[in-house]
Amino acid sequence: MRLSSIEIAKRMAGAGALALAAFAAVPAFAQEAAETAAEAAAPVMDKGDVAWMMTSTLLVLFMTLPGLALFYGGLVRAKNALSVLMQCTMIAAVVMVVWVLWGYSFAFGGGTSPFWGGFGKLFLSGVTMDSTAATFTDGVVIPEYVFICFQMTFAVITPALIVGAFAERIKFSAVVLFTVLWVTFVYFPVAHMVWDGSGYLFNLGALDFAGGTVVHINAGIAALVGCMIVGKRSGYGKDILAPHSMTLTMVGGSILWVGWFGFNAGSNLEATGGAALAMINTFTATAGAIIGWSVIEALHRGKASMLGAVSGLVAGLVAVTPACGSVGPVGAIVLGAIASAVCYFFVAVVKNKFGYDDTLDVFGIHGVGGIVGALGTGIFTAPWLGGTGADDFSIASQLWVQFVAVLVTVAWCGVVSAILYKLVDAIVGLRPEKEAETQGLDLTSHGEAAYHYS
Repeated sequence: MRLSSIEIAKRMAGAGALALAAFAAVPAFAQEAAETAAEAAAPVMDKGDVAWMMTSTLLVLFMTLPGLALFYGGLVRAKNALSVLMQCTMIAAVVMVVWVLWGYSFAFGGGTSPFWGGFGKLFLSGVTMDSTAATFTDGVVIPEYVFICFQMTFAVITPALIVGAFAERIKFSAVVLFTVLWVTFVYFPVAHMVWDGSGYLFNLGALDFAGGTVVHINAGIAALVGCMIVGKRSGYGKDILAPHSMTLTMVGGSILWVGWFGFNAGSNLEATGGAALAMINTFTATAGAIIGWSVIEALHRGKASMLGAVSGLVAGLVAVTPACGSVGPVGAIVLGAIASAVCYFFVAVVKNKFGYDDTLDVFGIHGVGGIVGALGTGIFTAPWLGGTGADDFSIASQLWVQFVAVLVTVAWCGVVSAILYKLVDAIVGLRPEKEAETQGLDLTSHGEAAYHYS
């Protein structure tokens, strides 16, 4: 069929229009593709993760107040019970303020130094409701405020642990001043070295899932140095200095165990299988440690005590802290039992042999247990021992890295802590008068008593 010139012109015009429409659609398709790619690359925030991390943060705070306060409060004599509770309470408040003003920046300020985080986030500069913090899964984030609060509770409990070493014989003003200085020059740098992406020990490959070096070795070494510099309690080795309430200590220890699930499982930063692994290990390691300590004590002293059981409880929790995210549940049982045995030896034998007065065995349990846990992580992470290590995991190589991390923490904390104790002693003094110690710090330091007997 022959087309007229008009019909040909109409069809050509229609084809041109279709071509133009097709070309016009190209930018639109490209824009849609770009938007899809951007959506795919955008960080993901899961409400379940956020809720879990907020809960974990409260659990870690619960460890300090009232957990640690009651645990320590029951272990001292009645005349000093409130002084320990007050020290834990004030340390929590002071460290929270310090953390917001400069602590978070010094630990996680975004700097590239391997030893500290810099000034980039002083006073939480640049942090908003919309800013986020990374997790262990690429592209998954949580609100930065939640991460700040979670890490803050770790900074709170660490110096609170230290005061148990020189309980019943320390000035309240000395505790406050030392806490501010110690978190600034010891805790924040070590936290940066171990947990920040630019940290020295982090890049060395050290494994510390929830704070074996940062919290427990740090606190334990500072405690040992402190009890030696402050000196022994009046009447140590002569008078009866027994705990006034094992009931309070058991309650406080139980609260610590419950709160520790936030400490360990929360360190996964997500509500995933990693948190579940840390959770079950926090059960099994502690159980193994309680049994281990009680058996050893029964064989050594003829009876298994409540004080021994709760000491084993804490020793197991301490040891599994660095390992909970990378060892298997059975390996955790063994690790907890080993930690109990080593800690028992230091508490029952080494302390008496060398004569230092670590009042509440902070070094013997947290320091020694933290070292056992850190080194044990390098062993029990091996896949053939039930751990999560890769097929090419080398116990020897990882154990060396763990040893270096322990050595760096011990050296830095030991030297700087000694300097800070001497500085505090020169400024406000470390010990109260002997008469004040004899009367009890509750009345002489705080003007009140824990108990009123009719």
